[in-house]
Amino acid sequence: MRRRSANVIAASTAVLLGATVLSPLAIAEVTVHERDVAQRGARVMPFTLAATTHIFTKMADGGVQQVVTKHHDPKQAALIREHLAVIARQFSAGDFEAPEQIHGKDMPGLAALRTAQPGELKIDYRDLPDGGEIVYRTDEPRLVAALHAWFDAQVSDHGHDAMMERDPGMMMHHHPTDAATTE
Repeated sequence: MRRRSANVIAASTAVLLGATVLSPLAIAEVTVHERDVAQRGARVMPFTLAATTHIFTKMADGGVQQVVTKHHDPKQAALIREHLAVIARQFSAGDFEAPEQIHGKDMPGLAALRTAQPGELKIDYRDLPDGGEIVYRTDEPRLVAALHAWFDAQVSDHGHDAMMERDPGMMMHHHPTDAATTE
């Protein structure tokens, strides 16, 4: 019995030591990737990534992408609005080059989004008090799946500067019919 207990303790210790050694390496890898994304993003996005939060909300018919300042900053908010308005126009025209420049040509979802035919993907931009948002809507399941994969990749790549919003009911301003009551 003692020998079995000693083996269990030895195996557990090895696992814990292995996790301790591997964890910093895994964290360093993520940090390097996030740093690279942030550096490429600085060439595409006019606002300061670290001063903003990207918020993605998956919806049954697409989703919402918001970029807002972490602290009230009118200059950064204006840069966010300018950028997102341009991005919405580009995406509406089928041009997804900006995210490709930041996240790479193989970014999940982009290939499928490029296949959207005119009218299949509705993209609307609007200002928010501390930034802006783009609402993506479609009846095409392949495009919903592509948007959701693209959102997941954005959250992963932007690290602590991005988050997934899980409760769209909490953010009433997503619905154009509610816009007049929330502003």
